[in-house]
Amino acid sequence: MKNVYLDNAATTQVREGVIAKMQEALSNFYGNPSSTHSFGRSAKTGVESARKTIAKYMNAHPSEIIFTSGGTEADNMILRCAVRDLEVQTIITSKIEHHAVTHTVEELEEKQNVQVLYINLDKYGSPDLGHLEELLKKDDSKKLVSLMHINNEIGNILDIDAVCKLCKEHDALFHSDTVQSIGHFSWDMQQIPVDFMAAAAHKFHGPKGVGFAYIKKSVGLKPMIAGGAQERGCRAGTESYHNIVGLEEAFLNAYDNLEEEKAYVLGLKKHFIDTVKKEIPGVAFNGFSGDLEKSTYTLVNMRLPVDEQKALMLLFHLDMKGIACSKGSACQSGSGKGSHVLTEVLSDEELQLPSLRFSFSKYNTKEELDYTIGVLKEFVEQ
Repeated sequence: MKNVYLDNAATTQVREGVIAKMQEALSNFYGNPSSTHSFGRSAKTGVESARKTIAKYMNAHPSEIIFTSGGTEADNMILRCAVRDLEVQTIITSKIEHHAVTHTVEELEEKQNVQVLYINLDKYGSPDLGHLEELLKKDDSKKLVSLMHINNEIGNILDIDAVCKLCKEHDALFHSDTVQSIGHFSWDMQQIPVDFMAAAAHKFHGPKGVGFAYIKKSVGLKPMIAGGAQERGCRAGTESYHNIVGLEEAFLNAYDNLEEEKAYVLGLKKHFIDTVKKEIPGVAFNGFSGDLEKSTYTLVNMRLPVDEQKALMLLFHLDMKGIACSKGSACQSGSGKGSHVLTEVLSDEELQLPSLRFSFSKYNTKEELDYTIGVLKEFVEQ
């Protein structure tokens, strides 16, 4: 049996160099970064070096990078603190955001009386920017728009420049969940006037349990977690030094090798799409995930021509063959519920067919994809 990992949108294999960097940190730099002695100063230097590295590659200011436990914390911190500290009264979002956003927004609506407006989506799951403009004009309340750059399930790419322009014209704040973007796409924060962003290291071959929030300088958010003055006073708690330097190493590797690795992974995706269309007639792609221009190069989400009863065994069958992928997103695959993204995008008839997300990385090969497609074809035909 082969072992084929095609669930990179859920998490990625950690690079060897990242592991080595983290081991060095755990062995030699165990001082508390807030301590004033030499052990603490050494750790603090490493934390600040990582902050500067990220800021440099994103053309941001180091003070705009706040280390967190990951993307979920970053999204929560930004949304909750924007309501509390910036007098945000209305949040405009979509129903296909990551649950870190949708559940937070629902709670703010219920407990903080925030007005939540949902932007219309087209049949592919892309936001209707004409409707966004209507919602921005709706009233004089202070507004925040929250739309993800890359959808984690169907891979659609948001026209982030157009959204930024609309938000700026209507004096609205803009938050984007960029967990599937950072490490895979270039960013220049001087050219893209986003106010808030979220990132997670484990999406670009770094460790789990660490990420960062980009918070535009002088926006005025106060900390969500009370305690010490770590992270420029924006997030209390002793910094996870080994995770932060692991994030930095993964970030450096991602961007130093971005074009080469992007071309390779895009080639894998193209090969997968071309081959699966040829081998499995009736296969269909959800959202824009089958479009190389309108979706991220890292994933596809597809429906198989299999009846509902047979579909119950599909993931089990793939797992028995050593193939890892997702039904919906990994964040909800254990819940027993269907994908909230696909529910919004697909018709009732289309929802009866099994949908799978396959996501790729530099560690995958065309041979692995051919093996996977062969297993799928066998399952469909048997």
